[in-house]
Amino acid sequence: MNYEAPADPADEAGEVGEVVRFDVVRHGDDATVVHVVGEIDTLTAPVLRAQLDEHIRIVPLLVLDLSDVTFLGSAGLAVLVAAKDGADARGHTLRLVCGSRIVTRALEATGLLTLFDVADGVPQALGSSA
Repeated sequence: MNYEAPADPADEAGEVGEVVRFDVVRHGDDATVVHVVGEIDTLTAPVLRAQLDEHIRIVPLLVLDLSDVTFLGSAGLAVLVAAKDGADARGHTLRLVCGSRIVTRALEATGLLTLFDVADGVPQALGSSA
């Protein structure tokens, strides 16, 4: 699923840069990986929230691969916390793959890193016991 900023009517070519993209891969009935590419800010956080809410309801293990996130703002952090709470309430697991200093620093600076189940990579996230 791609989310692009609304096109400027003056831009006839409609060439607006991609803000965020989600690549979703199911791993059987028990796990789904959502790979996020781009920025998570006040514009894109609601889109991320909808994406996570959809998958947390139906899959016991949701791996959120943030290794290609180029910006993680406070709105994005709030979405991650809400998704963790939603997963916990259902007895499901939300596992993060930070994969970049940008994401790790945002989580560390806010004291949220210890709140999450974090894996070094997607294969480890899928292989870890829930």
